[in-house]
Amino acid sequence: MNKPTTKELQMVRDLLTYIGEDPDREGLLETPARFLKAWSEYTRGYREKPEEILKSFEDGAERVDEMVIVRDIPVYSLCEHHLAPFFGRAHVGYVPDKRILGLSKISRLVEIFGRRLQVQERLTNQIADALDENLQPLGVAVVIECRHMCMESRGVRHTGTSTVTSALRGSIKANADTRREFLSLIGR
Repeated sequence: MNKPTTKELQMVRDLLTYIGEDPDREGLLETPARFLKAWSEYTRGYREKPEEILKSFEDGAERVDEMVIVRDIPVYSLCEHHLAPFFGRAHVGYVPDKRILGLSKISRLVEIFGRRLQVQERLTNQIADALDENLQPLGVAVVIECRHMCMESRGVRHTGTSTVTSALRGSIKANADTRREFLSLIGR
C-alpha cells in the first residue's frame, strides 16, 4: 500500500467529523491512516487476478474423475450497498477433466472475489465461473453461507440469520446424483 495522501487522510477526518467525532482527539489521531490501511486490505481483491492463481496441471490428475471439494473456506466481504461486513464460509467443488488445481488455489480464489465490494449472489457465481472458465472441469459447485451485518446490525436486526447461495455448472448441475453427492459431502 502506498502512503496515504493528504486528501485521502482528510476524507477520513471528514467522515469522523460527519458522525460527530473530533478527529483531533488523541485516540483518533492515527485513525485515518489505520482506516485507509485496513480498507486497502479489505479490498485487495481488486488488485488480484483469478487467472494468475488458477494454474492447473496434469501431473497427479491421472485417473482422477471424482469430485474434489474444499469445505469451510472462510469468507470475509463487504456489502456493496451499506459497506457493512458479511462473513461465513464457502464450499467449493469440481469434477476434474484431466487437470487439477493446487487445493490452496481454491481458497485463494474465494479470497480474491470476497475482498471486493460484493453481493453474495454475485460472489458465488464469480467463483464458479472463474473455476469453470480457467480449469474447464466436468462440473463445478459453489455453496456460500454468510451472516450479513447490514441485516443484523441495522434495519430488521435479525441476528444469527444466514444467507445460503449456490452456483452449479456442468455435470454437477445436470446430474442429480452428482449434485446430491456434493451436497452430502459438504453436510447439507
